[in-house]
Amino acid sequence: MALPERRRSVAVRVGRVVVGGGAPIVVQSMTNTDTADIDATSRQVGELARAGSEIVRVTVNTDEAAAAVPHIAERLAAAGVAVPLVGDFHFNGHKLLKAHPACAEALAKYRINPGNVGRGSKRDPQFAEMIETACRYGKPVRIGVNWGSLDQDLLTRMMDENSRSPAPRDAIEVLREATVVSALDSAARAEELGLPHDRIVISTKVSGVQDLIAIYRTLAARCEYPLHLGLTEAGMGSKGIVASTAALAVLLQEGIGDTIRISLTPEPGGDRTREVIVAQEILQSMGFRAFMPMVIACPGCGRTTSTYFQELAQRIQGHIRQRMPEWKRRHVGVEDMTVAVMGCVVNGPGESKHANIGVSLPGTGERPVAPVYEDGEKTVTLKGERIAEDFQALVEAYVERSYPLKEAP
Repeated sequence: MALPERRRSVAVRVGRVVVGGGAPIVVQSMTNTDTADIDATSRQVGELARAGSEIVRVTVNTDEAAAAVPHIAERLAAAGVAVPLVGDFHFNGHKLLKAHPACAEALAKYRINPGNVGRGSKRDPQFAEMIETACRYGKPVRIGVNWGSLDQDLLTRMMDENSRSPAPRDAIEVLREATVVSALDSAARAEELGLPHDRIVISTKVSGVQDLIAIYRTLAARCEYPLHLGLTEAGMGSKGIVASTAALAVLLQEGIGDTIRISLTPEPGGDRTREVIVAQEILQSMGFRAFMPMVIACPGCGRTTSTYFQELAQRIQGHIRQRMPEWKRRHVGVEDMTVAVMGCVVNGPGESKHANIGVSLPGTGERPVAPVYEDGEKTVTLKGERIAEDFQALVEAYVERSYPLKEAP
């Protein structure tokens, strides 16, 4: 399958990860712990990294949070978690970076929101202080514009200019343009202050799907900075997943986007890693990257009144996710494997043949047998009460037999 041509962008190194420059699209996420709580934040960063987040951002909003960052970095390194940490700064970042040089050094990147680094005459000096710190420590910066905290002086000026125009544009168009201008002007100012061109990443996040698409299309046409994609305040559950997917899929298909974050609101006490899994699934479903074997399962119909195939699909998917870290450590290419768990004879054998390994379970009224196909050929027929356990063992054997072992480093 031919993938869309990626937009040309410069490569920015964030710790050990490369963003842009044709590198694979990077998955990232953000903690929701109090960063001053070293134990909780270290634990959540580790969970996100193990789930597949290749960059993790942490809030740095107080002296206590800034002081905790180097300890968090040390704790992660001791645990073998090498994920780059990004500091998320708003309002007082210039003070925190200056007061806590160990924090400035430990972070792999700084995120600066130009809409709230200061107001009026304070804006440029405070922005300049943060950029100068980034230059001093050799850190890249994400210029992260958010619609909800857009530079109001800039927006007011552009709205006034538009109102005086002989052919004024709609207010929404001016708002979109102001978002782009804020990002690009801030990036240009950062370069004037000495930040190299290849240490700048840009994002312009909004909460509306069509607004996000329009803004990023404009941004992509006007610069070669790597672009961080994300629908901000996407929401909870299926709404957040659908809205994020709708927006990002369009942009990714047009070759726009070098790193993505899915900003889901977790359920109370919910698992933060869900946003990482959704980001991976978007990229894998579109063919941009492979993170783990794909489980293909039918939706069910009147032929599949039993829930057995649903339970088996869920069980196999959970088993694959649990085993994937070990498989990936030992085997080459296992993330490209497809596994089919089908519920009846209509599409079961066909889909199973297309997968690397698949099982076609009996539907309502069918013979109580489950043929298994490996690489298009029927290999065995499962029967009895242990079909799930037997198929799981066959998947394990298939991985061991079909994917070569990695060479020892």
